[in-house]
Amino acid sequence: IFKEVENRDPFKTKQLEKGIQQLTEEGVAQLFMQQPGNRKIVGTVGELQFDVIKFRLEHEYGARCDFRPLNFNRACWITGDTNAALEQFISNRNSAIAYDKESRPVYFSESDWMLKMIKQSFTAIHFHTTSEFSNGSKSEIEMY
Repeated sequence: IFKEVENRDPFKTKQLEKGIQQLTEEGVAQLFMQQPGNRKIVGTVGELQFDVIKFRLEHEYGARCDFRPLNFNRACWITGDTNAALEQFISNRNSAIAYDKESRPVYFSESDWMLKMIKQSFTAIHFHTTSEFSNGSKSEIEMY
């Protein structure tokens, strides 16, 4: 489940950012950043995690937020046969691209069918269901 973080108190932006960062580092969820605008997208394996994050942000960090549902159902880390192919894909699909905490690009798909079509259309791009492809260690949460 993917949702965008909406700050309900702009005066507590630093607390919200610190809280989201720390909670996602604990493995409660996965944090993705989308540009432009530094948009924060949180991915979890269940709806309950959003309630836990929201409660903890308010009670431990003094930050209030809401989560806006997004129409994505898959996240895949992406690599390319060449840097040019990867950069071109990211440029063409910018609205569906975000970056994980280590600045690795992630493609968000609206459906399994759409992901299949994208894979067929962009054969120089490789889609990975976990972040383990790059450094040998598995991400805290597999997004598939």
